Amino acid sequence: QVRLVESGGGLVPPGGSLRLSCATSRSIFSFDSMGWYRQVPGKLRELVATITSGDSTNYADSAKGRFTISRDNAKKTVYLQMDSLRPEDTAVYYCNAMIRTVATAKGYLEYWGQGTLVTVSS
Repeated sequence: QVRLVESGGGLVPPGGSLRLSCATSRSIFSFDSMGWYRQVPGKLRELVATITSGDSTNYADSAKGRFTISRDNAKKTVYLQMDSLRPEDTAVYYCNAMIRTVATAKGYLEYWGQGTLVTVSS
């Protein structure tokens, strides 16, 4: 079973920074990609950033230039460095891991953490 545990959320003023961490129960190399998503009440969960096993990264337009996704293979941890935070970044942030497989109709398996709350407010 795969476990993803997020940490690092909290309250930060506008313009501030936070670093989220996602610790995994298995080697990061076992995942084809990992990423961060966020969700606010009443809205769909949305992509923030992803990083593949080949270190390719992808960012939502709202995150480009402000957020950076990275990983530490030895620590089995993925990070999201968030700078220049805005009130609209307030959300629960979820870690995601995906493994491609022919064993499912979707073509992949995915796992989610429990989420960590980020609140940007003065």
